[in-house]
Amino acid sequence: MSRATETASFLGIISVIYFLSFFGIIPLPQIFREEILPVLPWWALVSFGSYSLGNIGYHLYRFRDCDDAYHELMEEIQSAKDDLRTKGVSVD
Repeated sequence: MSRATETASFLGIISVIYFLSFFGIIPLPQIFREEILPVLPWWALVSFGSYSLGNIGYHLYRFRDCDDAYHELMEEIQSAKDDLRTKGVSVD
């Protein structure tokens, strides 16, 4: 089973449990069903977005510490600029 299949299965199961709880098929306390359950998807979305932005920011901050990757990327950028210059495109 691939990682994508595992993730899709997990999200499918979580979605089914959420909708069964939301429509009252799974019995839950009334205050939970009325106040917490409706905002749970937004809370999950905001949490995922915060994690993603934090992860991207951390790796951008730490990018120069990866000297090999930095130099390799700079060489690729320079070769792309040279290639564009040979084709008559103004790069700078």
